[in-house]
Amino acid sequence: MIIGIPKEIKEDEHRVSLTPFGAEELVKSGNSVLIQSSAGVSSGFSDETYIKSGANILKTSEEIYSKSDMIVKVKEPIDHEISLIKKDQIIFTFFHFAASKELTNGMIENESIAIAYETVQKDSGELPLLIPMSEVAGRMAVQNGAKCLEENMGGKGKLLSGVPGVEPATVTILGGGVVGTNAAKLASGMGAKVNILDINPERLRYLDDIMPSNVCTLYSNRHNISDLLPKTDLLIGAVLVVGAKAPNLVTKEMLQYMDKKSVIVDVAVDQGGCVETCKPTTHKNPTYEVSGITHYCVANMPGAVPYTSTLALSNSTFKYIYKLANTRLENNLSNISELRSGLNIYKGNVTHAAVAESFSIPYSPLDTLL
Repeated sequence: MIIGIPKEIKEDEHRVSLTPFGAEELVKSGNSVLIQSSAGVSSGFSDETYIKSGANILKTSEEIYSKSDMIVKVKEPIDHEISLIKKDQIIFTFFHFAASKELTNGMIENESIAIAYETVQKDSGELPLLIPMSEVAGRMAVQNGAKCLEENMGGKGKLLSGVPGVEPATVTILGGGVVGTNAAKLASGMGAKVNILDINPERLRYLDDIMPSNVCTLYSNRHNISDLLPKTDLLIGAVLVVGAKAPNLVTKEMLQYMDKKSVIVDVAVDQGGCVETCKPTTHKNPTYEVSGITHYCVANMPGAVPYTSTLALSNSTFKYIYKLANTRLENNLSNISELRSGLNIYKGNVTHAAVAESFSIPYSPLDTLL
């Protein structure tokens, strides 16, 4: 198989989807790997390193897409990339279809095969390809939120940790999954008062057992959220519904409960956001204000730390890339449940129920298509 690795073009996205080690292993197993020039430079991997691994360097994304059987990316195709994708070509990347009808329609129309990192799911319910980036994003949410609380950033001028004789900031986290857990770890480690909410009582019991004493677990409902907002300096949205749009847990009306110059970091922005006033921002222009509240809604937070993020992501994605490259696709979809759940669109048909429901598009069970 010919595997293509284009350079990411989303604004301020510096990750790359395959390391030189991964390229070497794919070449050893009889595949060809095409890397767009300078695709890995920001992650610490030069073109020369890929060449030594047996990959071929091409100058343009057009060449990569036209010559490849499978495209492996980090972020969803945008702009002209969608038009470059060929019929029956496998695209393996983060898609977050529920947040974009335009992307969904584009991938249906080009009749490609879209396998989404974020819906690759083990029988246990674990999301192995979402976990590493969720770990990064959860920690960065606290790091960036703490910075936004500084007065020079338009915040309250409050230090997250406090100091002896001065109370710390209060951080409220909506969602106790991987993002929320990592956010709570970092915030509590910095000395903040932390509230973490979830709808799963078992998850709350687990978090109560592992978290330090400055973390309080609460059941997530409108009453508890509304009660906490006046006390919250930094609100972190960490809600995930696999393949579907995130629910709006905080409405625009509810912002009135928060103190002016408080901060919201909505990590769920990739899936539409769990705060109604959330809209995607970039690393260059990360914040905006609504009702006196600073919103930080960067849709690709891990892209700011590409070395860490690339290695963390490729540690998890490579075994699936290897399977897709070396085994017939239909066999992979039939025999590997994780890849089966990762398939969102197959040759013009939506095969993930949550994506279909998001846009009222007909759902096609995979069994009827293979």
